[in-house]
Amino acid sequence: MDFRDLLKRHLREITSIRDDLDTQAAAVNIRNNIYFKGPTVWILAFSIVIASVGLNINSTAVIIGAMLISPLMGPIIGLGMAVGINDYELVGDAFRNLIIMVLVSLVVSSVFFLLSPLRLANPTELAARTSPTIYDVIIALFGGMAGILEQCRKEKGTVLSGVAIATALMPPLCTAGYGLAHGLWRYFFGAMGLFIINAAFIAFATYIFVKYLHFSEKLYVSREKQKKIEMRITLILLLIMIPSLVSAFFLVRENNFTTSAENFVAENHEFGNVFLYNHRIKDGKLELYLAGEELDEKTYSQILDKAKAYRLKPAKIIIRQHHLGENVDELLEGLSTQFQTLLDQRDKRMDELESENKSLKAAVDSMKKAAAAASFEDNSKSGQE
Repeated sequence: MDFRDLLKRHLREITSIRDDLDTQAAAVNIRNNIYFKGPTVWILAFSIVIASVGLNINSTAVIIGAMLISPLMGPIIGLGMAVGINDYELVGDAFRNLIIMVLVSLVVSSVFFLLSPLRLANPTELAARTSPTIYDVIIALFGGMAGILEQCRKEKGTVLSGVAIATALMPPLCTAGYGLAHGLWRYFFGAMGLFIINAAFIAFATYIFVKYLHFSEKLYVSREKQKKIEMRITLILLLIMIPSLVSAFFLVRENNFTTSAENFVAENHEFGNVFLYNHRIKDGKLELYLAGEELDEKTYSQILDKAKAYRLKPAKIIIRQHHLGENVDELLEGLSTQFQTLLDQRDKRMDELESENKSLKAAVDSMKKAAAAASFEDNSKSGQE
């Protein structure tokens, strides 16, 4: 057996997962965690209140605690497994219990935010749950994969706790409740979008591994009924995944546009005698606020040509120019912000250079000491001789 075969065999031994898994015990455990009754109701209510308090006071630690307590993961993983094993009745149970949990979460969080006397001027933790990104999709997908593997593992660890924190199911629901309580529909729909994306991709990841690990599928007496159930299950899977995949596509496109726009703005502050003093990214378009001489055709074309280098289409760029005497306060504020950004960049670069200088100085000092020690050793040897 040559080295290549030995390496392949060793890699197979390391990456093989089937020997350490018990899918039958996992299936029983997942079924038991689907149903919303008894202590689970109270645990959910308590976790909602804790998460709402954390969001209300901008406390990340409290929010993490609520995510660890929350039982929301149960019916979501159960839904993914039910679809994977073609159990139509279990799909219904999981979906029904998930909807009840979501409604309870929205009601309790809405009541909390209605009664809470605290009003934050800058609720950053709430705002952070209103704009799903492609990273949320990736986290939910791989978090779901880690979750189902942990459910199947014979020796249980703390993976599910980590998955609960990473995928963040509870905070978006509480943020949606905040939106309902105060009539802030941007918060409500943004947070619900984040929750649906997280839940859908966790369920999809579970479905993938349930199929891959060959969980025992439910068999029906009639082959015709089996096909009918499989068709219904496939339709449910498509209804769950297609909207989420479409959302993921638009999130990728939006993320790429935002990144390109921010890079363009960061690296281009002036165009001839025209200065960029502010910008805004809104509705998939980049608005540039310029000041200086009147914008001519040549400068206008120069701006668009530079934007093309950042993969920004001309149709996505809106240019607004202000002359002296027009919106002076806004102009001065924008220029102040722009100058502050440049100063911050300069200070950051100076700090980096200072750090590099210290490192080089330390290295030179170290070399000098080593050279001095070597010279002293040589002199000692010469003296002994």
